[in-house]
Amino acid sequence: MAAFDRAQALLREFKEDRYLHGLRVLPQVGGVTSQLGKQAALVRDVFPGADSYVETIRQSLRAAGVELLGEIEGARPNAPREDLARITTELKELNPDVNVSFGGGSTIDATKAAEVLRTLGGDIEDYFGTGLVTQALIDSRQELTPHVAIQTAASSGAHLTKYSNITDVKTGQKKLIVDEGIVPARPVFDYEVTYGSPASLTADGALDGIAHSLEVLYGAVGKPYYAQMEEVARESIRLVVEYLPSVIENPGDAEGREALGLATDLGGYAIMIGGTNGGHLTSFSLVDVLSHGRACAIMNPYYTVLFAPAIQGPLQLVGKIFAEAGYTSPHIEGLSGRELGVAVAEAMISFERSIGFPATLGEVSGFSEGHIERALTAAKNPQLKMKLENMPVPLTAEMVDQYMGPVLRAAKTGDLSVIHNVPA
Repeated sequence: MAAFDRAQALLREFKEDRYLHGLRVLPQVGGVTSQLGKQAALVRDVFPGADSYVETIRQSLRAAGVELLGEIEGARPNAPREDLARITTELKELNPDVNVSFGGGSTIDATKAAEVLRTLGGDIEDYFGTGLVTQALIDSRQELTPHVAIQTAASSGAHLTKYSNITDVKTGQKKLIVDEGIVPARPVFDYEVTYGSPASLTADGALDGIAHSLEVLYGAVGKPYYAQMEEVARESIRLVVEYLPSVIENPGDAEGREALGLATDLGGYAIMIGGTNGGHLTSFSLVDVLSHGRACAIMNPYYTVLFAPAIQGPLQLVGKIFAEAGYTSPHIEGLSGRELGVAVAEAMISFERSIGFPATLGEVSGFSEGHIERALTAAKNPQLKMKLENMPVPLTAEMVDQYMGPVLRAAKTGDLSVIHNVPA
């Protein structure tokens, strides 16, 4: 429909003809897979209604002449290391020439990382950071098995991107592989699969999509790709703000489900243009008490205030979207500086409250001061330094306590006034 035309055009610009997406496209998976290999392993999620979709995948592979060597249970939320180890072992035993994943971001991320370990060996710690997989492939003169990533949730954009998030459950810390070498060869998303998603998962995923577009937009100021990122962010954030409340009210809203699929896909596009920063960085230390999308949603208003003087253009764009949707006054366009940042942060919080989200960490069951200390410690880890560098006001490890500390404490209480801006 016309309301989605620009979003569709942007996705074609991003993936050209390599992305199979839309309504009722799942039966075409076999044809896509057969272009990459003839013996497949399927890593799959288990959720209500999943079996019927998996059967569609099996039939499609069979019709296209692809042998299904075996099926592997996917990863739990946040892709724990234990699940990664299991999936790696099972992939080694099956030895496919094409990997097919069917699941949310955690299963797709685990499949990406499992293929890295299956091909290159070593420990997953060897690959956390940026570009380390590609360098290891060059050094060893090897290639990863191609990956057909079938997304089931409008959220992470994992089927489209160069990221793999893996969590150490014992420490409660998530770490990240960032590498062009792990981008799935052929992404697939049948938006109809999301129709049965519960309201909480729908909201978490949609807010994750906003976080991707918002954080990359903030970090794009002054970069050559800023105009491109403005367009992607405008469509992505607008679609979520406009359609998420109606989908929560009516989970069977087909138009709204397609809108959220397009919006979060654009979030995936965003994180291939530039990197996320503050909200994502902190979310990695909250995995034991919050879903990823919910953690990012809580944190981003507070980082908005921290970054405000440096992101005036993005704040005008985002403020206008929230004003048009009724979450802040139209007079927001007349504001500037920190005052504009506070107004946009308050609009974001108002939107989150309207869909039943907590707006402070203090409202989250199980949250403690220990999470603040964990987040500050993690921010100083060299393996996550890309998140500090991606901030619109870049921070060094030495600046973390002084500037991130107040952001986290503001997020605990909701008091925006305690956040300090970095001097120009």
